Amino acid sequence: MLTLFWLVFWAGLTVLVVTAGVSLRIRLRDRVGKSGPSVDDAAIEEILATGALTTDEDSPLDIEQIDGEERKFWSQTWDEPDEW
Repeated sequence: MLTLFWLVFWAGLTVLVVTAGVSLRIRLRDRVGKSGPSVDDAAIEEILATGALTTDEDSPLDIEQIDGEERKFWSQTWDEPDEW
């Protein structure tokens, strides 16, 4: 009876571990698969013709614009809190 318990216990634990591993593998594959643009023959032709590859993805951040907005934010004056 005790042997049956341990057999069922380890079988159930093995099923949980395998299920968790498969789930993790699927999530990682989905995340890594969407990370970058796919470069096909047309993209290579564009790189050879123009020297750059343009995609429909978001453009890179403009660091100078971000720096200007941050300076503007911190240069603002703030009202002092009312003391009660």
